[in-house]
Amino acid sequence: MASDRDPVPAAGPTRKSDRDLGMSRKISRRDFLNGIPVGVGALALPGASGWLLGACTAPGPSGPYPPALTGLRGSHPGSFEVAHELRDRVENGGSWDDSGAADGGSFDLVVVGGGISGLSAAWFYRKAFPEARILVLDNHDDFGGHAKRNEFTHEGRTVLGYGGTQSLDSPSSFTPAVNGLLDDLGIDLDLFFTAFDRDLYRSHGLRNSVFFGSEDFGDDRLVTGMGRRPAAEFAAETPLSEAGRSDFVRLYEAPGDPWPDLGETAKKKRLAATSYEAFLEALGMGAEIQALYRQRTHGLFGMGPDGVPALDLWGLGYPGFQDMDLTSGDHPRLSLTAKPNDNPDPYIFHFPDGNATIARLLVRKLVPGAAAGSTQEDIVEARLDYGALDRPDSPCRIRLNSTAVRVRDGGAAPASVTYVQNGAETRVHAGHVVLACYNRVIPYLLPELPEEQRQALAYPPKVPLVYSNVLIRNWTSFVSLGTSNIYFPAGFHASVSLDFPVSIGGYDFSSGPEDLIVLHTVRTPCLPGASARVQHAAGQHELLEMGFETFERETRSQLARALGPGGFDPARDILGLTVNRWPHGYAFEFNSLWDPPYAPGEAPNEIGRRPFGRVRIANSDAGAYAYTQSAIDQAHRAVSEILGG
Repeated sequence: MASDRDPVPAAGPTRKSDRDLGMSRKISRRDFLNGIPVGVGALALPGASGWLLGACTAPGPSGPYPPALTGLRGSHPGSFEVAHELRDRVENGGSWDDSGAADGGSFDLVVVGGGISGLSAAWFYRKAFPEARILVLDNHDDFGGHAKRNEFTHEGRTVLGYGGTQSLDSPSSFTPAVNGLLDDLGIDLDLFFTAFDRDLYRSHGLRNSVFFGSEDFGDDRLVTGMGRRPAAEFAAETPLSEAGRSDFVRLYEAPGDPWPDLGETAKKKRLAATSYEAFLEALGMGAEIQALYRQRTHGLFGMGPDGVPALDLWGLGYPGFQDMDLTSGDHPRLSLTAKPNDNPDPYIFHFPDGNATIARLLVRKLVPGAAAGSTQEDIVEARLDYGALDRPDSPCRIRLNSTAVRVRDGGAAPASVTYVQNGAETRVHAGHVVLACYNRVIPYLLPELPEEQRQALAYPPKVPLVYSNVLIRNWTSFVSLGTSNIYFPAGFHASVSLDFPVSIGGYDFSSGPEDLIVLHTVRTPCLPGASARVQHAAGQHELLEMGFETFERETRSQLARALGPGGFDPARDILGLTVNRWPHGYAFEFNSLWDPPYAPGEAPNEIGRRPFGRVRIANSDAGAYAYTQSAIDQAHRAVSEILGG
């Protein structure tokens, strides 16, 4: 794929020039490959005074401070090249020759992958063996996996954003293992009932909105309140045709039943085998409604309605099912035991940096001295000492920028892990190994696995996604337009939202519309019309080939089009941009459109996580569930297997 395609076509006079968008300095991909991440036009923005470039290079107490890096983050240059070289060698019939690796010593446990699952595995093992020597390896320059923290500093003030794993979802369903770990870390979820300001945006009259782009609807227009006010009232303000408005009203008020002769069980089976796109067709919805919903499901599923089972969206309360007489009940895909959208937990359990706080709390437990403080409140503002993570005298060491290339079980002898750091190979020995990395890389690391297990591990691709954080001078344009989050049926980003309003400890969220704030954007590239696995693979290739300049340009253009009528000027108002690119993002979850139902114990994730000698597997892939609680549960299972012998 071309690295610089234009997903957002020009829209006549609303399209601004690069100079209008504050991009008079071209930022090349070479900047990033050379290790000099540059923020959004830092040298060109009026009044920026080079602050962003300074934030990129600002050292911590013992070296670089990754959370403050801007530009292209997530799977950043330098984090994936060695793994891709390993893949290419093996797929071309070769292997990784580590015969010349230096001896890195011995540990009781080596964990490959420093995300929440890997850090949790280290903690569970440490609890069982307080004196154990543990080494955690990670290929990125920061720990946390997808749970990344983004920091912006402007005129002496630091503003936080989340670069990946977002929130603790549905805590009432957490297992004892998850609740136990949260207790160990001192996380009290009651904090969020006061820390999360659920009335802030409502008090300014803000609600959700849709940006109808001229590409599909003939006019650039932002309309608020879809699904939150009478359908006819909303439709009347849109640029939809009369037929499109009629379809919209019918979808929300009286869609009808496309299969009136089927019983409830048969309807659910049909919905499980029917995409939401095909379901809308069955309801007689026209092209405008299909266009309206094109990216509606991207943020959760990484695909459009063509790739999402209609039954899943019934469970999430999407429109179109009101006349089908469906009730709650178990289903092999959803295990629905309640009515759609009947969740007892409010969606408020969010730290200012997302679940990066959980990773930081784990690191503080594992490596005392890495961060000051002792509570969930003080960790939010704590500045971690990255130089403390890998000290020889520490019983637990976290080694960053280290990509595993070979794992051996060892049999009666210790296991071993060879990794590459700064071009040098090192082999460490281990009583046990936990692979808390991406499932698909494991067969390349450990080719001795049984073929059935290798195939199972290779089955699920991760879902590619991009979480970008944009620091803006104020959010008065959002107030002017009456919105706090915008959905784009055809935008480069599927959504743009004001950040979660959370204040914890000494960290205060934006005080009002005139104050600094972070915008959060979501992009999930895919290949409409293909199977889920093919769509995700195509999106991964696209992300790895797309340069930062494309993200910058499209972000500025999209914000200018949607927010310009509210007074937003990207050249003046954008102060920083961090693009968290995750070609291997969400864990793959089985999809009833293409994946068969599996007998207990026979699903690919269950086969893939089987123990192999001294090696155990822990990650959200192993649970086939893209949530933090799954990553923790799988870590607990893996360590329990070690403890059980």
